[in-house]
Order: sequence, then structure tokens, then C-alpha cells
Amino acid sequence: MTDDIKRMYRTIMDDDFPPELTITIGETHLKYQKRTWKIPDDKTGELIEKGLRYGENPDQQAALYGLVSGNLSIAGCQYITPGNGLVSAISEEEMLQAGKHPGKTNFTDLDNALNILKYLMDRPAAAIMKHNNPCAVAYGATIAEAYERANMADRIAAFGGCLALNRPLDADTAGLIATNYLEVVAAPEFEPGTVDILAARKNLRIIRLKRIDDLARYRDLRFVDFKSLNDGGLIIQQSQLNRIRSKEDFTLASATYKGARYVIEREPTEVEYEDMLFGWNVEMGVTSNSVIYVKDGVTVGIGTGEQDRVGVAEIAVFKAYAKYKDALCFKRYGIGYNDYVLEVEAGKRSRDGLDELEAETVRNKAGLIGSTMISDAFFPFRDGVDVGIRQGVRAIVHAGGSDRDFESIVACNEANPQVTMAFTAQRVFKH
Repeated sequence: MTDDIKRMYRTIMDDDFPPELTITIGETHLKYQKRTWKIPDDKTGELIEKGLRYGENPDQQAALYGLVSGNLSIAGCQYITPGNGLVSAISEEEMLQAGKHPGKTNFTDLDNALNILKYLMDRPAAAIMKHNNPCAVAYGATIAEAYERANMADRIAAFGGCLALNRPLDADTAGLIATNYLEVVAAPEFEPGTVDILAARKNLRIIRLKRIDDLARYRDLRFVDFKSLNDGGLIIQQSQLNRIRSKEDFTLASATYKGARYVIEREPTEVEYEDMLFGWNVEMGVTSNSVIYVKDGVTVGIGTGEQDRVGVAEIAVFKAYAKYKDALCFKRYGIGYNDYVLEVEAGKRSRDGLDELEAETVRNKAGLIGSTMISDAFFPFRDGVDVGIRQGVRAIVHAGGSDRDFESIVACNEANPQVTMAFTAQRVFKH
């Protein structure tokens, strides 16, 4: 049975999807071609031409189609010109190492990484994705620093993830990446020798996407987003555009309730504005309901996909504490926190080390002191913002527009030190 289960993940599903699709929307005809790649079988070395390995799970067929002719002009949407695609246009030439035929999640993770990075092109940045959500995102003075900061923000979730970089990969970065297990590494270019460093992991997919350099120009390009229903129906919507491009696009929080006016008393500093922008840009790629915490250009805690906002704010805090403690342990002892616990239980290490890690994490509140709290929609009650305030956040960003916005404003003004808050006037749900 164990061998059968392992074999499931090595299986290449049959593919009964047609080689071409033609979709007619109004008077527009869109022609798509199924993407396939000739990749050597990892057992026999024989070239196998196949598209996606499988879908979200090994028992689901899947296919990737690239737009080859036609374009769509509907509700202000237009696709990237055929021939200039991103993920759907990846060729064998761009797969510097294919590893094995990619699955659906490899490409959807990469696509969402680009969705985040397109707002972060002003400086070196790294996004590590898992299950179509960011494990961590970080800026850096160099691309190596950006990767290292992102990886250390969540070493646990980054295992088996998809890494996308917005600058060419150099030897320093390759050396750092090579010590970890990733499924995908994508960058606009790979400097000489870096592919050899990464290729030690035979199943790693190494993808060169030169058009990552052009990501910034896709920030203003809407596309049509399709959702298929169980009964074969479709919901069609425009993709969302990020309305926050600079600090001037934020609005200092204010509200009127029962004739009384409430205004946030402390304006953001320049440093806070930088994290507010960074955090809101990352939030564009996080599954809702979500709350994230960022500090100094790196994610500290990411809460995703929850039903209530106070709950997801608490989950993001819990994750921040777990990831901080793990990173602290790794830096100090060279192993992760859970491995350290096992060694303590086996009598190989002193429990004092665990107590020290725990105490330091609590003392520093897992790096949340001075962080910025970002929510993809308004806080309906002050309990959500109180979660962040108790952890020492310095700024809060959310859509605004709740009938009880005044409660959150009061909570920020009452905090010691005071917390600043800004509205985006935009909800960014992503499902």
C-alpha cells in the first residue's frame, strides 16, 4: 500500500483534453493551444511529450492552454498579446531543468507569485509560494538578501515551494537556494554556473522567464477571470487592479458615528508608509479572508482563507510566533525548532535551550513589535485590530467602510504608543 501511494505522485495522468480550444465571446473568437513539453522520463530517460502531469491532485486530469490568436475587449479587459505570455507561454527552452512534467499547482503558484511581484519591481524581491498563497515575500538590498529574508520568514512552509525572483539569479543566491528543497525556481535570467549549482536537485524545475523584467507594465492590465460551477455554469469577472500605487493613495482613517467625528490622531511615518505599500501589494496575492503582518519589507505572519477576521488575525500571530521561534533556533543551533524538540526528548540536548528560545520569542513578540497589519477588507469590529495592537503593531491598513470603523480608530488612538491607521477604499478579496 505504501508503494502504491508513493507511485501515485510519480504517475503521469492520461490527458483527454483536446489539443486546441476555440472560445467565442460575443463577436470575439479566442484560439488556445494546449501546452506540451518533451521531457525525459525520470526512470528511463525516454522523451515523453506531455502537458501538465496532473491537476490539483494526482487523480485529476489537467491541461494548460496558451492564447495563440485573437484577443478580448470586454468590460475594459484585454489579454496579454499572444506570443508575449508569461506562465502559459513557458517553453522547453525556458525550462533550464524540467525535473519532471509540471503539475497544475506548480504553474498556478508561479502565476500568483508574478501577480505579487508585478507590484514590487522597484527593488530586488523574492516570493515563495505554496498552495497559491505566499509563504513569505521580502525585499532585499540584493536578490540573495531578498531570498534569505523570505526563506527565514517561514522556513517550514517554504519546503517544497515555488520561488520567483524579480532579478537575475546569481551565485550567492543559488548557493542559498541549493541548501533547501523547492519544487520551482523562476527568475528572469540565471548567471553562468548558477544552474549547475541548483541542478544537484534533479527534480527541481528551473525556469527562465525573461518577461519577468516587464512585469511592472502588467499592473494596469485587466483580464477576464472565469469560474466554472458544478452545473457547468460560468461566473465571469474582471481581474482586480491595485488602486494603491503610492503613499498619496492612502486615506488617513476617519469615520462619523451618531453625529460624532472620529479621526486617527497619528499620521504614518515615511518608514511606515513603505511597509504599508509593501504589505498591501503582497495582500493582492493572498487568499481571503486574510490578515498579514509585515515589517521592514518582509512578511512576518500570513493568515489566509479564514471565515472570520479576528480569527485570521490571531492565526497570523500564531504563525508569526511559530516561524520566528523556528528561525531563531535554526540561526542559533543549525536545526529547526521541531527537530530541536525531538533531540531534547531523546536526551541529546538540554531543555534550557527550548526555554531560552521560547522566552526570547515572547520577549520580542515574534518580531511583530513595530510591524504593519494589513487586512484585505474592513474590520467589522475593533476586536480584529486589538489583536494586532496587543502585539505592538505600529500601523494598520484596511479597506475601511464598516459601520463601526470608529471603534477601530478609537482603539488605535487609545493604544500606547499610538497606532496609525489608513484606508485603501478598496476591498481585495481573492478566492
